[in-house]
Amino acid sequence: FSACHCLRAPKRNSPYSTVDTERYSYLVKSVMSSRISSQTPETLQAEDEHVYGPVVKAQTPARPETRVPKILHPFLNCQETLETEEPESGPPVRIVLNRGQGRSLVPSVTRILQQTLSPDQIFYLERWKKKMIAELGEEGFKEYSQFRQGKLFHSALEDVLMSHATWKDRNPSEYPPEVQGYMQSVSDILEDIRAVRAIESTVQHETLNYLGVVDCVARYRGVLCVIDWKTSDKPKPFLSNTYDNPIQVAAYAGALNSDANYKYQVENGLIVVAYKDGSPAHAHQLNSELMLEYWKTWLLRLEEFTEQR
Repeated sequence: FSACHCLRAPKRNSPYSTVDTERYSYLVKSVMSSRISSQTPETLQAEDEHVYGPVVKAQTPARPETRVPKILHPFLNCQETLETEEPESGPPVRIVLNRGQGRSLVPSVTRILQQTLSPDQIFYLERWKKKMIAELGEEGFKEYSQFRQGKLFHSALEDVLMSHATWKDRNPSEYPPEVQGYMQSVSDILEDIRAVRAIESTVQHETLNYLGVVDCVARYRGVLCVIDWKTSDKPKPFLSNTYDNPIQVAAYAGALNSDANYKYQVENGLIVVAYKDGSPAHAHQLNSELMLEYWKTWLLRLEEFTEQR
């Protein structure tokens, strides 16, 4: 509709007819005026910049670049087959790490991850060290750093898994007081672990030139997994709370899959976080898709380590 159709003159008998008529005439003239402003978009912009300052256009934040490994080494060994049935009973494999067998120059998974920490990770690690030294003192922190509790915990786990017994069948007093809470914490998880294939066994990736010692390879709820046992004073209910542990598990699995000492392949992982106070442990499962993603991350960290050397 045109402006003329929308503007109606006031009725003549209205008590305000004279005033309204004048206003109406002024409004019609304003709307219907053909006079064109002398200002252009350029002059208006210049005027706005003079009054308000220059316009600063917001820039679209750049998406973080997705890094990919230069060479995507396979996670699985195609020459070996995946086990779908329960393996035959037998003692778990244990290949002891011997640095004298040409392995002295082969870096470990732990060393590679430590030397490729991000600046943020280094900051929080140093902050944690300072806090622990303040609480325990220099000597106490040195003893803590030797992971005595962790070694005792792993030893107790090995004893239970090798004996095919459950924690509930054991007398807690058989074990050092330092680990009784941790063992109580993982007691329910131990009920779901069967068919242990390896315990504290060395795995090595010949092609990528790294090695590590896997805590355990067993079936958890029927799924063959590389299992990593962790202890913590703080709850870690989410996988993200475990920091680089999933990368570590993927690295171990990839090495095991390429190691001729192991005649099977492992696609899945499990990180178990046990607590000193005996509260139920958190079990973080890594399915095959997640393991592949963490394998790619491991390859990037390995490339970074190699470039540093």
